[in-house]
Amino acid sequence: MSKKSKVSRRQFLSRTSGAVAGAIAAPYFVPSHLFAGSGRIAPSDRITVGCIGLGGMGTGNLHGFLENDNAQVLAVCDVDRAHNERAAKLINEKYGNEDCALYSDFRELLARKDIDAIMMAVPDQWHGVIAVAAARAGKDIYGEKPLAYTISEGRAVVDAVNRYGRVWQTGSWQRSQQHFRFACELVRNGRIGEVKTVRVGLPYGNSIQDRGTQPAPVPEGFDYDMWLGPAPWRPYNPSRCHWNFRWISDYSGGQLTDWAGHHCDIANWGMNSEYTAPVEIEGRAVYPPAKDGLFDTPESYYFECKFAEGFTMIVADRRQQPKGMGAHFIGSDGWVHVSRGGIDAEPKSLLTSVIGPNEIHLYESNDHIGNFLDCVRTRAKTITPVEVAHHAIMIGHLGGISMKLGRKVHWNPSTERFVGDPVADRLLSRPMRGPWHL
Repeated sequence: MSKKSKVSRRQFLSRTSGAVAGAIAAPYFVPSHLFAGSGRIAPSDRITVGCIGLGGMGTGNLHGFLENDNAQVLAVCDVDRAHNERAAKLINEKYGNEDCALYSDFRELLARKDIDAIMMAVPDQWHGVIAVAAARAGKDIYGEKPLAYTISEGRAVVDAVNRYGRVWQTGSWQRSQQHFRFACELVRNGRIGEVKTVRVGLPYGNSIQDRGTQPAPVPEGFDYDMWLGPAPWRPYNPSRCHWNFRWISDYSGGQLTDWAGHHCDIANWGMNSEYTAPVEIEGRAVYPPAKDGLFDTPESYYFECKFAEGFTMIVADRRQQPKGMGAHFIGSDGWVHVSRGGIDAEPKSLLTSVIGPNEIHLYESNDHIGNFLDCVRTRAKTITPVEVAHHAIMIGHLGGISMKLGRKVHWNPSTERFVGDPVADRLLSRPMRGPWHL
């Protein structure tokens, strides 16, 4: 290979960073010799990664990147010093050095030109701001679900990822599990006949770790103001942050928005409704009794979504679903139920059937982080791209709005606005605390 024709990994990634959305819809195939020789991939040829948010989920994702020879983690960022130091220790032990950089402000990490991609696992109120900033900074993004705190913020993320030609992978890793894919292929290929109803079971209740709800001094090493970010200012108390943020509506939507990005996503995959949304939504919820005004996301919830494509998706906590957690496709000739516990079907013969060569075969991935890294190299779409993630969590957000209003709402999937309902439209976004904005 001549010197003139040589292209480094970083040169290739930078050349594609301005690609328009239409261009990256088709994969770029790059010869492997441009990135590495035989054997293990040299550190200089690995995709460099910065990790933002190193709590439980972020640390789990970090392990996934550290275990993949295609990645080299250079930096971590968390507003909690203890999280940062724990993560840096894991990274330095893995690579046998002391090179990992620590940041408490994500903007400093994004400013580094030597980082190709980021992993983001932060509270929901931060998803939109950090994702849009990362796309503008030219970083590819592995972002945790839900895509964003509101539907409007989700649309802003989609637009930024497309505008700046970034690769996006959502942490909806169930798509990289064979049994979820097989269940959806059975449905897509008509093995259970016409499907008019899909039941989606999500968790019941709020998993609160009560550490005291009275105002208290902010712990040393924790930047509480930065943790709040665009959310409203509230006095610090030990039960507000980290794990418990999910049960507080200033930051998240509870089990509904935590899990809709998983099981509603699988329901969409099976029904081929990944790029559309329901047109009519109606439901009800039971909210927890007031406790110092802190935990206020639904404990029990049920809503029905009617799609213009001719089917109804019933989303509810597991206590209100006959088969509990998972996606339950009910057809004219049988049914398929899939969850993290496995797959079941009627007739049982479906479980040993084979999807033929001329039938529909869905995108195959058996390694969610590996799929992201492969797509960073090739510029192909991931198995859970940004638009798909947007429509998966949109179902949860729409249900949440209907339940909050206590009435039926009508939705236009094309405009992403409610039909003749300015009151509901106001719930599509929220004011952001300065200086944060999209």
